[in-house]
Amino acid sequence: MTTTSHEPPRPGCIRSVLFLVAWTATCGAMSDGRAAERPNIVIIFTDDQGYADLGCYGNQKNKTPRLDQLAKEGTRFTSFYTQTVCGPSRSALLTGRYPIRSKGWGMPASEITFAELMREGGYQTACIGKWDVSNRKPILDRMPNAQGFDYYFGTLGANDGGSVGFHEDNQPAGSTRKMGSLTTLYTDKAISYLKERRDPERPCVLYLAHTMMHTIIDASERFRGKSAGGLYGDVVEEFDYETGRLLDTLDELGLRESTLVIYTSDNGPWNQPKYTDKKQGHPEGSIFWGDAGPLRNGKGSCYEGGYRLPCLVRWPGKVPAGRVSDAVFATIDFLPTFAALCGFQVPRDRRMDGIDQSELLLGRRETGRQDFYFHSAGVRQGKWKYLKPDAHFHGFAIEDDREKVDELYDLEADVGERTNLAAKFPEKVAELKALMQSIEGPDKLAPEDSRR
Repeated sequence: MTTTSHEPPRPGCIRSVLFLVAWTATCGAMSDGRAAERPNIVIIFTDDQGYADLGCYGNQKNKTPRLDQLAKEGTRFTSFYTQTVCGPSRSALLTGRYPIRSKGWGMPASEITFAELMREGGYQTACIGKWDVSNRKPILDRMPNAQGFDYYFGTLGANDGGSVGFHEDNQPAGSTRKMGSLTTLYTDKAISYLKERRDPERPCVLYLAHTMMHTIIDASERFRGKSAGGLYGDVVEEFDYETGRLLDTLDELGLRESTLVIYTSDNGPWNQPKYTDKKQGHPEGSIFWGDAGPLRNGKGSCYEGGYRLPCLVRWPGKVPAGRVSDAVFATIDFLPTFAALCGFQVPRDRRMDGIDQSELLLGRRETGRQDFYFHSAGVRQGKWKYLKPDAHFHGFAIEDDREKVDELYDLEADVGERTNLAAKFPEKVAELKALMQSIEGPDKLAPEDSRR
């Protein structure tokens, strides 16, 4: 059942900020050339997908023609970072702030999402799929409608137990144990939104957060048993097909040229045998994990396999086609990048970790972020990556033979993080330790910073 929902009252200072944002967004749309042609935005966000699951990222088994074509039509990023587990990845994407500030599964109502800012600036906003930042509970002021989305359909958490419960806006909307139905269901809902709910006179943002490839995985009968990659390959190929349906809908509605499409995933794949030993309920004989390619470890790890994900970006005539970029880019950059492209202001009352990457996306710059922080673990700067001795790993991702020492890797020469250079470059280790400490500093801005 669909209900009309209203955002609950927020602290007065935040409401004032949002009013200022709406005013400046309107002015920006009138005065800035890029803001005047504000794009629709479609974010396609998968769950627990490996860096090398797609053909365009080197997979030889999975057939992914639609995503491979999307890569040819836009830019394929090879140093794109999300977070290492589900909830923190989503709070970072929504707010432009590292999870040390946006709090992951426990994202507070006081956080400001890109959807809130875009809605105040005249955008229609929709979220379909996995939410996972309200502690997987129906806490109204932390659910999608209260966090900037006009419309929501999906599940508040994961499918670890083999079932999910749905909400449509703030109301319960049934449940299912048919995991193989979810990719089609969410795609159907996204297509229905674009065709039936969207006002063609206004731009829109659609955040489509799939449950697959989060275990417990399954594919529909149409795809089960059809791929060369086992059940996991079936799921990847079904996702590719359903994404193609969504892209075809954009074409059918005449939205192709006016829509920025972003495809990525929340974290790396579950690829650790010790997790398999603990988890119950997987289909017998199935290999459910994805392919991290040349990257070390996977979900839950602070090595590259946990954080580095595929990312494809298309906006015809704006984002260069057929381009491959190794510039460092991340989900925390979405909010400030959307601000530049869509004509709204980034919040000024809090510390923001994302940066405006619009020039990178539009091909006007080839460089990306200078640094990236790995939660309670380490930091990357340029080609160098540092991990501290007690770097945080989620339990299933712990490498039992890892020495608890400083680690330093040259990611340009050693993307698999096999050769520890810390002893050879102690000055670089000291520099990156200091950088990490500065990133972990207080959330609150100094008074002079808040006035910028």
